Parts: sequence; structure tokens; C-alpha cells
Amino acid sequence: MTKRLVDVAAFAGVSVATVRRVLGDKPGISPATRAAVLTALDVFGLDRPVKFRGVKGGLVGLVVPDLQNPIFPALVEAVSIGLVKLGLMTALCTRTADGVSEANYIELLLRRDVAGIVFIGGSYADAGPEYGRELRERGIPIVLVNAADENEGVARVAVDDEAAAEQALAHLTSLGHTRIGLILGPQGHVPSARKLGAFVRHVRSGPEDQSWRERVAHVPFSMEGGGAAMSRLLGLGVTAVVCASDALALGAIRAARRRGFAVPGDLSVIGFDDSTYMSVVEAPLTTIRQPVRAMGAAAVELLETQINGQAVPTEELLLEPQLIVRGSTGPCRQRARIFDPQS
Repeated sequence: MTKRLVDVAAFAGVSVATVRRVLGDKPGISPATRAAVLTALDVFGLDRPVKFRGVKGGLVGLVVPDLQNPIFPALVEAVSIGLVKLGLMTALCTRTADGVSEANYIELLLRRDVAGIVFIGGSYADAGPEYGRELRERGIPIVLVNAADENEGVARVAVDDEAAAEQALAHLTSLGHTRIGLILGPQGHVPSARKLGAFVRHVRSGPEDQSWRERVAHVPFSMEGGGAAMSRLLGLGVTAVVCASDALALGAIRAARRRGFAVPGDLSVIGFDDSTYMSVVEAPLTTIRQPVRAMGAAAVELLETQINGQAVPTEELLLEPQLIVRGSTGPCRQRARIFDPQS
């Protein structure tokens, strides 16, 4: 038994004496330390103290579309930290290039009687109709974070995409920009659609004005997508661009510079997410910061409430983003440069 306690202590990052104090329900143990030890007991198949056997333990699936977009690992980390404090373990489930889909992971998670599932940046519909029905029938707690589509009736946490677009557009307008472009994710992607709604309200001169359409590009979330969209928008004489991700923004900047445009001298660019290292790229990226820690904490709270058998609001919880002004935006020049692809 002593050897097992040594293993538990090493896994929890505490001393064997601390493990014994938790087992004996001694006072003076912080909630975080107790949660770490209880989780370690679950991992090694040892019984929890009687007092804590009613505390829900188990596995929570974290389903994400990919790990290439830096915002997804950041959200995974934020959610995982909260779950560990509850004594819950996480299983990271991400789509792979060799064809493993979200539905494949849902099938595996259902076999293991998971305590709950958090979908990050994806969709409840990604489970597929069959597994989606089973999730509902079994009443498995579910939380969606920045869902790709509407998914009404499910607990949801998201950044306020409309407020994000409004902040970006207000900043560019204050710098004198009027010819503003918008680079979004694919058609049907709900966060992109919400940003588009704010953009239309900001730039449209009246109900009949459709001129804004040519300045909107829908592309895959990648640097390549941002570059392709930027090449087209430069031909329209835009002086500023708002992008739906930092990766899109970096691709847009690279494409502009390859064509001789200075950022921010000739073109201002705003990203979205405030991913790691955006403050040290050249030029440091003006972007919209997602409240990642707050979103992770809210998702964990909604999941815990469901695990404890209590109802949660099905209205989407929207959290306020923050504009981070850096070096990729500047005053508009009096005359926009226009890229001629034939030159």
C-alpha cells in the first residue's frame, strides 16, 4: 500500500504525508491539493475517503477540431485546469489527418461512460445524428465553447463576436479608415456570421447598399486563406482589414508585404484571438483578445452543475472581448493604394 501511496503522491505533486492527511480527512488541506490527490486516487484505482465518494469522478472528453489554431490549445488548457480541480480527468479528442473524426471520438467516449463532454470550437452536430441522439437519451452533460453553429438547447459559452467586430471597426474608423475589408471563416460558420452582421451594420449606407459584399471574403482558417483573400481585397483599394483569426491576419500581412504594401503604412490589419507571440511578430498584431480563462471557468461551472444533476440555462453565455492595440494599425493615408495583379 505504501508504494501505491508513493505513486499517488508523485502523480498529485505532493508528499506521501499529504496523501495520508487527505485519506484521513485532516484539516488544513487546500481544495486544490485535495482535488489533485482525489484525482490521483482515481487514476490508480484506490478508494476515495468515504466523505468524498459522492463527489463525481471520471472522464471528461474535450473535443476540438484541430490543434493548429493556437486558440484551441489555450481553451483546452483553461478548461482542463478547472476540471482537474474538480477531480475530473480529461481526454483530448481532436480530428486527425488520417480520418479520425469527432464522431469516432464520441463513440469511444460513450463506451467509457464519461462524466461529460466539452466541444471547443466545433459543434454538437459533429457527433452525428446517431451519437447525438444517444448523448441526449443518456443525458450526458455537454457544454459548447465558441460553437461553430447554433446548437440551441445546449449549454453554451462564447466570446461576443459582434462586440469584437464593433471594437475593431470603431478603432479603424477612429484612424480615418472608410474602405475596410473583412476576412472570415467558411460560409455557415456562426462566429464569422456574427462578425459579418456587425460589419454590415457599420459600413452599409442604407438598406439598398450592397457595395460591402465585394469587401468580404470567406476562406479556410489558415495563413494561406488569409493571403488569398488579401490579394483580392488589395485590388479593391481597401486601407484596412479585419480578420476572424490571428492566422488569417498573419497571412494577410504576408501577402500585402509581398506586393509592396507596408503595414501599417499602406494597410492596417486587425486579427482575432490574441494568440501566443502576436505581440512579438513584425509588426506586432493589433487583435481582439478572447477572455480564455473566463470562458474556461464558465464552461467548467456549467459542466459541474449538470454533473450534479442541476439544470443550467440554455441561453448562450456571451463574454466580452478586448481590443489590444499594437503596431499593425495606423492612420489612414489620404489615398489608398490599389494592387494591380497584371502589373
